[in-house]
Amino acid sequence: MTGHEKAEPLSLEKLPYHVAIIMDGNGRWAKARGLPRVYGHKKGVETARKIVLKSQEIGIKYLSLFTFSKENWQRPKAEIQALFQLLEEYLLKELPTMKEKGIRLRVMGDKEDLPENLQEVIDLAEKETRANEKLNLILALSYGGRAEILQATRKLAERIKKGNLPSEVISEELFRQFFYLPDVPDPDLLIRTGGEMRISNFYLFQLAYTELYFTPVLWPDFTEDEYLKAILDFQRRERRFGKVYEL
Repeated sequence: MTGHEKAEPLSLEKLPYHVAIIMDGNGRWAKARGLPRVYGHKKGVETARKIVLKSQEIGIKYLSLFTFSKENWQRPKAEIQALFQLLEEYLLKELPTMKEKGIRLRVMGDKEDLPENLQEVIDLAEKETRANEKLNLILALSYGGRAEILQATRKLAERIKKGNLPSEVISEELFRQFFYLPDVPDPDLLIRTGGEMRISNFYLFQLAYTELYFTPVLWPDFTEDEYLKAILDFQRRERRFGKVYEL
C-alpha cells in the first residue's frame, strides 16, 4: 500500500457478534528478550486490557479469551501461581472500568479447580457486573473443549437415567443447555496469535462454522490495529454455513 492509498474502512454493520481469542506467545515473547516467562504474562495482561476496551468501543457483544486451559495445569507451579496472581490483580483493578463501560465478566470452565481467593474475586466481579450489557467478557479458566462436552454428556445421561428425559427428544439445542455457558452464541471469529495453526481444545463444539484467523504476531505485540486487521479480514469473507450461494 502506498502512502496515497486509504486503508479499507471497518464496517460496524458487519462486526462479528462473538470473537474468541487464543492468546499465544507470552512465553516466547519473554524468552526472546531474555526475561522470565512471567514478564511475558504481565505484558499479555496489558494487551488483553487493550483488546477488551477496543471490543467494547467498536461494539463487539461477546469476547472470549482462552486464559488458562486444562492442559496448563502441567506447567511449573510457580508460573501457575504467578498467572493466577496477575489475573486476580487484573480483575480487582479493572472492576470499576468494567462497571463504567458496561462490560459483564463471565468465567467458564471448572472454577472449583482454581485457588479459593481467585474464586472469590471472580464471584465478586461476576456479581458486580451481572447487569452490564455492552460487552460479555468471557474468560476460559481451567477450560477444555473435550471436558465441556464430556461433562455435558454426563449431565444429559443423568437426566435420561432418572427417567424424566426421553432419549428421542435429545437435540443439539438441548445438548447445549448442559454447557458451561449455554446462552453464549457460537464464535463468529476465532483469532490465534503466536503463529501456531491449531485450536488447542478451545470451544470444540462451538467452532463448527467459525471463521479462523491465524497471525504470527505474539500476543504481547498484538495491538488494536492488529485486532482490527483480523476483523477486517473476517468482513471480507463469505460465510456459507454449508450452503451454496448462486452467482
